[in-house]
Amino acid sequence: MAYITPLLTAIVETVKKSASSLDRDFAELEQLQNSVRGNKNFVFNSYSRIENNLKTELAKIRHDLPIFTPNDKVVGSSYFAVSPIEGLINFAHGNPDFAVSVALVENDIPVCAVVYNPARDETFFAEKGKGAFKEGYRNHERLRVSSTKELESALISSTVADKDNLADNIKLHSNIIAKTGNLRVSGCIALDLAYLSGGKFDASVSLNNHLCSIMGGILLVKEAGGSIRAVKQKDNRIENLSEVFKNGDLIAVNFNLNQKIFEIFK
Repeated sequence: MAYITPLLTAIVETVKKSASSLDRDFAELEQLQNSVRGNKNFVFNSYSRIENNLKTELAKIRHDLPIFTPNDKVVGSSYFAVSPIEGLINFAHGNPDFAVSVALVENDIPVCAVVYNPARDETFFAEKGKGAFKEGYRNHERLRVSSTKELESALISSTVADKDNLADNIKLHSNIIAKTGNLRVSGCIALDLAYLSGGKFDASVSLNNHLCSIMGGILLVKEAGGSIRAVKQKDNRIENLSEVFKNGDLIAVNFNLNQKIFEIFK
């Protein structure tokens, strides 16, 4: 990682070190599927352990910054946005679509980001103005969003963050399916955005996400050449991240599909 700053290198190492127990915990979950109580306690302990590890280690990198998780209300403009196990339900059910997401935010803008999936040993990272990458054994892969131009061939992902806006999600997903027929609901918005930055998805649309769940992925997409905007944004020619941060509703998309995705929700 010689071409990225020591700051981002330290965050990547911290995430992987703090998440070292998750791979073992994930392997043990299959044996606990028949014990509901045991499973819940096990998952809670896994989440708490990595949350504490991340807070301890990140504080060593920037002791002046608060560290927020999805259980917190984010205040201030500079902080660490951390999701210890994004896709927690997937993790609890032995599904490998989960990740650890960490973003360093300065003046309301993500400047460093790491999204790490221990189950597949995939590490995605980005730094503002320096590009987005997937870690490789010898060389890191530069990430680029897809070049897909037509809605009919686009693969779009989504995540249902909670049940409170069920009607809105049904309408959202119905509109996508009607126009494309290619919708995937993965349950892990951080991985959705990481995969979009590498061209595996062409767009991602999701409602009511916590800032800590999306902040790392937002930087990955932007540094990979994609666009981020709010679902109900009236003008798709501008990128207004403050609208995304306000309620967690976002559309992430490659440049070619920006206008066509916009028309679905116009």
